[in-house]
Amino acid sequence: MITILAGTNRPHSRARRIADYYRALLTELGADSHILDLAELPVDFITTALYANVGTHPEFNRLATMLDASDKVVIVVPEYNASFPGVLKAFIDGLTYPGGIQGKKVALVGLSSGGQGGLLAMAHLTDVLMYLGTTVLPQRVRLPFINQDLNAEHGLNHDLSRQLLREQAAALLAF
Repeated sequence: MITILAGTNRPHSRARRIADYYRALLTELGADSHILDLAELPVDFITTALYANVGTHPEFNRLATMLDASDKVVIVVPEYNASFPGVLKAFIDGLTYPGGIQGKKVALVGLSSGGQGGLLAMAHLTDVLMYLGTTVLPQRVRLPFINQDLNAEHGLNHDLSRQLLREQAAALLAF
């Protein structure tokens, strides 16, 4: 099972739409996957599921268990203020330590409305993931100008974006 993590808690996010697209790709390639959408996080999880409260919040634990059930993870990470969303860091911080995401193989898909396609977000997140003992697939996909690439049918307008995601998904399965 592969977990596709939509890396923001913004409702109806572009990250979620890309996660849906990626899941369809994995299905075409014969892989089982599910989506973990941070929009489903409890609104109070920072005070009720972190630090001394790790493991005590049933709704947070449900999401953490989805991640636990996978040996491979795809993180669709939007770029927020030259980094990745704070809610993603808080979610990672709420996972058991050591453990949580340790030992997993992770593929990163960055997206932004600007021209870098989430490059800075993926660089920062890669540092965190490697510190926590994950193996990050070197083939990171950047989706720049996502507002123009993502269409209303949850598809991508640019052939190159579709090709890069397909190649990454195949590489993740072989990883």
